[in-house]
Amino acid sequence: MSLPRYKVTMLALSLSIATAFVGCSSNPSKKEVVDTGPQSSEQSYYNKAMKALDKGQYGDAEKSLQAIDTYYPTGQYAQQSQLELIYTKFKQKDYEATIAQAERFIRLNPQHPNVDYAYYVRGVANMEMNYDGIMRYTSLKQSHRDISYLKVAYQNFVDFIRRYPSSQYAVDAAQRMKFIGQELAESEMNAARFNIKRKAYLAAVERAQWVIEHYPQTPQIPEALATMAYGYDKLGDQATSKQYIDILKLNYPNLVKSNGEVNLNAARKDGSLLNRATLGIFGRGEKTTGSAEQNAKNIQQDTAAEDKPSWLNRATFGLLDRPDRKTSGEYASANESLYDGQRTQPAQPQQ
Repeated sequence: MSLPRYKVTMLALSLSIATAFVGCSSNPSKKEVVDTGPQSSEQSYYNKAMKALDKGQYGDAEKSLQAIDTYYPTGQYAQQSQLELIYTKFKQKDYEATIAQAERFIRLNPQHPNVDYAYYVRGVANMEMNYDGIMRYTSLKQSHRDISYLKVAYQNFVDFIRRYPSSQYAVDAAQRMKFIGQELAESEMNAARFNIKRKAYLAAVERAQWVIEHYPQTPQIPEALATMAYGYDKLGDQATSKQYIDILKLNYPNLVKSNGEVNLNAARKDGSLLNRATLGIFGRGEKTTGSAEQNAKNIQQDTAAEDKPSWLNRATFGLLDRPDRKTSGEYASANESLYDGQRTQPAQPQQ
């Protein structure tokens, strides 16, 4: 039985089109790039890279530095070029490549006098990896999202300071560790709040205890203590709950109600129902009670706590009317300071 004429025509057309595509794919119009070897001396490549770096032309600098790394791997400028390449990758915001280059340098040059720079930049790059494009330009809490890169960065800085406590980058690394500690503590307390909400009091207590044990210098400590007291009370362990309430009375008396119960809302700095319903416009909470001396002490202990965002900031989910990030130590941008206006990208390696 023969096929209908229109089916034969369609079959022939399909075969023709398929043959044409195969022919195009097997005969690419572009010629393959052939490596013809170095086009300049090592000195020329290095000088060209330095001039490009001085002008901020990081793409051009990268090409020259890569050429040195490829054609002169044991040359006079090989190790310095590898360090400059780490810096160049960071300036291009290619943090994955920065980390890879830093780890490669550490592996190949463990005794180099500037290897501390590679350890330091690895931590900074992992820190940057934790902040995507949206979070960087808003006041939304990064600690309420994935913080895996922050944990890696923290361990990078721990390793760096342990190896090179006298490094010129050690002070900045310690400041970054302090900031990351606050972020990690906030992440734990965010999980504790969620567990309290779903009445998983044991899980909430464990989260709060972790903060107390591992992040004792963070602003989250008052809430962690209050969570411990509240959680143990709900678990039926009034004796342990009272111990934490006594600690709160001594250090944070405003977090204990007149009837002796823990004021968990005050510890969280939560507003009233009216305050939350109106995004903070009405029903603001009263000022903390207690002696002026005690209140001053509490303020001093909580200097790193976040400034309360405006109603416009909350209404737009952090997109508008952002609070000043420097007072809270919030890491906002690769070109903004954590603390004192200095640029946060790592310094260029010493030659």
